[in-house]
Amino acid sequence: MREHVSSFLILYGTGEGQTAKIAERIAATIAERGHEASAIDVRDRPESFTLNEYDAAIVGASIHVGKHQDEVRDFVTENRDALSGMLSAFFQVSLSSANEEKHEEAAGYVESFITDTGWHPDRIGQFGGALRFSEYGFLKRLMMKQIAKDLLTEERKPGGDVEFTDWDAVDAFTADVAAFVEGRLGVAPDMTEDSTA
Repeated sequence: MREHVSSFLILYGTGEGQTAKIAERIAATIAERGHEASAIDVRDRPESFTLNEYDAAIVGASIHVGKHQDEVRDFVTENRDALSGMLSAFFQVSLSSANEEKHEEAAGYVESFITDTGWHPDRIGQFGGALRFSEYGFLKRLMMKQIAKDLLTEERKPGGDVEFTDWDAVDAFTADVAAFVEGRLGVAPDMTEDSTA
C-alpha cells in the first residue's frame, strides 16, 4: 500500500442548505480517514477548477419539485467523460427518501438523473432532507406541511425546522465510498487521532 493521502471532491447543489450540511459531514469524515477532502458548492467553483486535481468525486444533489438542481445536472453532463474515468459516487437528498412508502419515488429520481446525464457512479446514497419552516413564507409553510404530512409525526411537530437526515446512514455511505476508493487505489486509511502527523 502506498501513502494514505487521496484527494476527494464533494461537489454539491443545495436548495435550503441540507445537502451542503451533508456534503460537509462527508468531507469531514473522509478527512478523519487521513485524506484530503473538499466540499464545493457547484455554483461557487473557482475559475481554475478541474476534476484532474482529484482521485475521486462524490456528487450530491437535492430534489425540489421533482427535479435535481440544473447546475448539478449540467455539470455532470458536461463532465461525464471525466467523471466516468474516476472513482465516483452520487448522493441524493429528498423528503421521499425519509418516507418508507416513497422509496421507489426517490429511486426513480436517481434513475432519471443517471438517464439524463449518462453518468454511472460507482456508489449511490439516498438521504432524507430537512424542512426549514423558519425560512418559509406563510404559503410555502402551508404547502410544505401538506407535502410532508406523512413525515410530521407528534415528535416532529413543525414548530421549527425539522431534519429527516439519517446521519448514521450518511456515515455508512461515506465509509463505504472511502473504503472502495482506498481499495481501488491501494491506499491505506490513517485512522490515528492526529492524521496530519
